[in-house]
Amino acid sequence: MRFAGKTALVTGASLGIGRAAAIELAREGANVGVNYRSSETEAQEVAQEIESLGAKALLLQGDVADQSAVEAMVKQTAETFGKVDLFVSNAAYSDRESMVNADMDGFRRTIDVTMWGALYGTRAAAQQMIEQGGGGSIVIVSSPHAVLAIPDSMAYNMAKAAIDHMMRTAAIELVEHRIRVNGIHPGWIDTPGERKFFTEEQLDAGGKALPWGRLGRPEEIAKGIAFVLSDDAEYMTGSILAMEGGVSLPWWSNRAEGEM
Repeated sequence: MRFAGKTALVTGASLGIGRAAAIELAREGANVGVNYRSSETEAQEVAQEIESLGAKALLLQGDVADQSAVEAMVKQTAETFGKVDLFVSNAAYSDRESMVNADMDGFRRTIDVTMWGALYGTRAAAQQMIEQGGGGSIVIVSSPHAVLAIPDSMAYNMAKAAIDHMMRTAAIELVEHRIRVNGIHPGWIDTPGERKFFTEEQLDAGGKALPWGRLGRPEEIAKGIAFVLSDDAEYMTGSILAMEGGVSLPWWSNRAEGEM
C-alpha cells in the first residue's frame, strides 16, 4: 500500500494503459481521479473496480486538449480528495499517414492531445502541488516514438519527442518544490487503441516479431508507473523508464531467422 492516503489523477484512464494505471494505484491505496473523454461506460467500470479495492474514484469527463477542462479536473480532484499527490499524463491520440498525405486536422489533433494535453496536465498538477506543499510525483507516458523515426507517424513522433524534453525541463524547474517528474516509454502494448490500426492477426504476428516475442500488457506498464511514482523511486527525477521489450535495441531487426 505505497499510496495509502494519497490522491492520484490519471488522464485517459478509461482504456488501456491509463485504465491499468488507475486500478494499480488504487490497489496500492490511492484515491483516483479517472479522466475520460468519450468512453463513459468504460470509465464507470474503472471507477467500480477502484471502489471494489477499497479506494475512492472520481469520474472526470474532459478533453485534455482543452486547457480549461484540464485545469478544472485538477481543481475538482483536489476539492474532492483534499489534494493531488500523483499525476499520470497518459491520454494520447494518433493518426497514421505519411506526412505528404496526412489529413492536417488529424495531424493537429494528434499534437493537441498528445503534446499540449500533456503540458496542460503537468502544469496544472504542478501548480496544485506547489500550492498545497509537500511535494509530489508526476509521470508522463511517452513512447519509443520519441526517438525512433517511425514512418507514417510524424505527428505522434513529434509530440512524444516534445513531451520527453518537456518532462526533463519540468523536472529541473520543479525540483526545488520536491516534485519529481519522470517519463515512461511503453513499447508496443496490447491495448484497444491498437485496433484502430491493426487486425488481431496483425497484432499477433507483430508481437511475435518483437525481440521479446509478444506485445506488452497494460498491467505491466502500470506497475512501472506505480514504481516511478512511489517513494521507492524517490531519487529519480528527469529520467525515462523504458518498458518496451527491446524494440529500440539496434540488433534485433536484422537478426538471423530464429536467432535470439
